[in-house]
Amino acid sequence: MSIEKKDVLKIDRIDTPIGTMVAVANENLLFLLEFEDKTRLTDEITHFTKKIKLNIAPGKTIITTSIKKELAQYFKGNLPCFNTPFSMIGTLFQQTVWKALSNIPSGETCSYAELAASIKHPTACRAVARANASNRLAILIPCHRVINANGQLGGYAGGLMRKSWLIEHEKK
Repeated sequence: MSIEKKDVLKIDRIDTPIGTMVAVANENLLFLLEFEDKTRLTDEITHFTKKIKLNIAPGKTIITTSIKKELAQYFKGNLPCFNTPFSMIGTLFQQTVWKALSNIPSGETCSYAELAASIKHPTACRAVARANASNRLAILIPCHRVINANGQLGGYAGGLMRKSWLIEHEKK
């Protein structure tokens, strides 16, 4: 995971065409990337810092600078994949779901049922949806690409307008 007790994570703001995001990182890894107006973001950050037993202070790191540059390219339509190193802190099941999310090609979507089947847990649609909602790396781990089986957008912590925008942006 590459977190040491001497680390103080830095939190940086990133302006995007669809709203301000916050990134939390040390000099090695990105740990959180979320929209600033996400419901309960403060609670999520507080829970995260208690879990890893580190403080967060405003500032920049090599990693926050990297993700800022990559997001700028992504929003211009010039970035096929992200290269900023990140950490997925979660249960084994959550990590399995998040890895499967990363396999959904840009410009495509899949249903929660299809995602559950892809990880060999075809009856775990609700658990997959919860793991999807627990993703702390918006856009990087593309949870916005998962939709309901009926084709409806379903939920998205960043808001349905953003989810729709991201899906349409990636189809271009």
